[in-house]
Amino acid sequence: MAHFTLPAHVITGEHILKEAVPYFKEMGTQGLIVTGRHVVKSEMMEELKTVLKENGIRYTVFSGVSGEPEDWMAEEGKELYLKNSCDFVIGIGGGSVLDTAKAIAAAVAWDGDLSDFNGGEITKCACRIAAIPTTAGTGSEATRFTVITDTKRDIKMLLKGSCLMPYLAVVDETYNMSAPKTVAVSTGLDALTHAVEAYISKKAMDLTDTLAVSAVKRILTYLPKACRDRNDKEAGRQMALAALEAGICINNSSVTLVHGMSRPLGALFHVPHGMSNAMLLYTCLTFVKDVSGRQFAQLAKEAGIVDREEKQEQAAEAFLKKIKELCDICQVPSIKEYGIQESSYLEQIDKMARDALDSGSPANVRKEISMEDVKELYRKAYENK
Repeated sequence: MAHFTLPAHVITGEHILKEAVPYFKEMGTQGLIVTGRHVVKSEMMEELKTVLKENGIRYTVFSGVSGEPEDWMAEEGKELYLKNSCDFVIGIGGGSVLDTAKAIAAAVAWDGDLSDFNGGEITKCACRIAAIPTTAGTGSEATRFTVITDTKRDIKMLLKGSCLMPYLAVVDETYNMSAPKTVAVSTGLDALTHAVEAYISKKAMDLTDTLAVSAVKRILTYLPKACRDRNDKEAGRQMALAALEAGICINNSSVTLVHGMSRPLGALFHVPHGMSNAMLLYTCLTFVKDVSGRQFAQLAKEAGIVDREEKQEQAAEAFLKKIKELCDICQVPSIKEYGIQESSYLEQIDKMARDALDSGSPANVRKEISMEDVKELYRKAYENK
């Protein structure tokens, strides 16, 4: 049996916030807008505030999200939510903001720390959540997950629960175009990782396969264009749709080895999530080719990388080569080139490998992954071998 879920309402297009008004009104009367220090000053934020004011919807702004989301940000947002008697949450920003918005909705409903739910299921949130992404990558607008750093233990917690699924996703296809190239690269490769991992996951299903193939095709075509010209409107539109598709995919089929290894790398060395995925992508995908070669070959054929008559082995190799070429085009550095000292990195490999396996994501690979496998992959990835 395959169980497929997505937000109750998804709105896509250009300048579509007015279309979301009926759903905002369904959600409550006093919203907490969760955002970051850049978006809070943007035209996107002004547009949102204007739409809410014109329709009599009150709001309070929490702009304390900076960098990767951490537990204390959710706690600060919770305090503001309660102080202002809010009854719903709107996240507007990148994945860090959307994840923090979800964490706030959960934190308000429970006493104690968010870390109490690491590895478990969050069964109750205080309110409905609206998600308005301003980057094309994380797909958090369409998932029942949030990733928050536990600052006491230096781990990225993968928190999950049906209540974390946004009630409303508003994907304005023009919003991601304001992001700088570095963000476009990081988030775009994050979306690619989502799509590929969902396709090769043991939990893959027919509906996610269809969306994953579509997302991969869009990203391989349009991410280089979006990076070359940040004013390319069609590239921005296609990347927004790809990120949404890929988010729906991981919500239903989950991620695998890349994400499992990426979270510890990001938590310990403060590497942005999409970039840490990109640094590990080629190494990890090459490692699972023996059990995912058929899927890689099919992606190569669907994306037009090879002819449909090409043999599986050659087609799979061509797909991996294309991934490497895309990372090179996007100037993804190795872990070493990123500036992480080798001695510090090697000291943390045992912890990273343990945390990666504990996350559960590597278990979605179609073969058993050992601790030694993960350690060796971390060593190979350091110089992008």
